Amino acid sequence: MKTEYRLFLGLGPFFVLVALVYGFWTDFHEPVGAIGLVLTGALVAMIGSYLALTARRIDDRPEDDPEGLIEEGAGDQGVYAPWSWWPLAIGFSAAISFASLAIGWWLLYIGVAVGVVALVGWVFEFSRGQHAH
Repeated sequence: MKTEYRLFLGLGPFFVLVALVYGFWTDFHEPVGAIGLVLTGALVAMIGSYLALTARRIDDRPEDDPEGLIEEGAGDQGVYAPWSWWPLAIGFSAAISFASLAIGWWLLYIGVAVGVVALVGWVFEFSRGQHAH
């Protein structure tokens, strides 16, 4: 993860510098671009700091070793439920929410409600607690 967090932490100041150059180029008459670039730099720095904190907690991965082999990274990479229907429900809620831009803002409330239910269902899909079978 060292390469990833160095890349992201290096891009944060780059975007802030580009925002300053953009601001001087436009005489700060068009603030949306400069603010967008500053916020992009902040987002990239936030991702980089998360990756840096995560890199401290976990051991080095095979990707971090310059002499590492491809087969060292073989095996399970995480948990994925191929039978889950919750991603379809999240996609449906996103479609409803985006349709609200064309139909009416009242539809956004329905899309957000469906999205919250679908997201909670997806997150807690394997956590049934006392109701587990």
